Amino acid sequence: MGINQTRITEMILLGFQVDPSLEMVLFGLFLLCYSLTLIGNGVILGLICLDARLHTPMYFFLSQLAVVDMSYASSTVPKMLTNMVLHQKTISFTPCLLQTFLYLAFAVTECTVLVVMSYDRYVAICHPLKYTLIMSWRACTILAATCWVFSFLLGSVHITLILRLPFCGPQKINHFFCQIMSVFRLACADTRLNQVVLFAGSVMVLVGPLFLVLVSYTRILVAILGIQSGEGRRKAFSTCSSHLCVVGLFFGSAIAMYMAPRSKNSQDQRKVLSLFYSLFNPMLNPLIYSLRNTEVKGALRRVLWKQRSL
Repeated sequence: MGINQTRITEMILLGFQVDPSLEMVLFGLFLLCYSLTLIGNGVILGLICLDARLHTPMYFFLSQLAVVDMSYASSTVPKMLTNMVLHQKTISFTPCLLQTFLYLAFAVTECTVLVVMSYDRYVAICHPLKYTLIMSWRACTILAATCWVFSFLLGSVHITLILRLPFCGPQKINHFFCQIMSVFRLACADTRLNQVVLFAGSVMVLVGPLFLVLVSYTRILVAILGIQSGEGRRKAFSTCSSHLCVVGLFFGSAIAMYMAPRSKNSQDQRKVLSLFYSLFNPMLNPLIYSLRNTEVKGALRRVLWKQRSL
């Protein structure tokens, strides 16, 4: 075997490749967004744990979403920020694959949790009398566990297929983290099987779940329009609108990133979409739920009032 077949042990993350002065501006912006992501989702998680009124299936799944969002952002952003401030773009092979695995696993977990949340809203609005029976705590626990286990198993399939490939260069990854399609380009072997499995997985966890969400909300819309009370319709819309906003942001950016046709500037577009997908979405989710949800705002007021009373 020649030099070109030497297995690489370290990669170089090229990042956004901008002027140093602009890079520091981006560092400040990304650090702020990451801090807001942790604070916002941490507050949501804390409120759900502390306020007994939020101990319902809807907020149980919202707490799962908050955990996923914090984990999702933390799988890529800290390394990106470190590289930007220290100007050290390298990452070892094993941490690179771990980053790829975690990013995929948390992305799939978020997707499946959003589907389960839409099912929860469907049962609550379309079958209110059977809601407590269908969405029992046992059922909620099984659904949440299934989301996590399925996601990590699917991520393991992709990593197992990557490990069978020989990696001999180039060492440079034209991304700010070890995104799976960028990792494929480092292999000195045929990656068609990996790409087919990735595409099939993308269809399975994006198109299929999106279809289920749309079916759920079509049924929900029909049920809401049949509610005679204007106050009842308003309350039903308010409990679903936040989730629909989050679903639109997540699936829109995910489908654009993984299933859109490639163009001349597709790599730069994928970087921006990946950033939106892994940093801005997790930051916006708690804002959407807190600003549009009266129960969350009420829980925040009660917690703050208790703190003042101490």
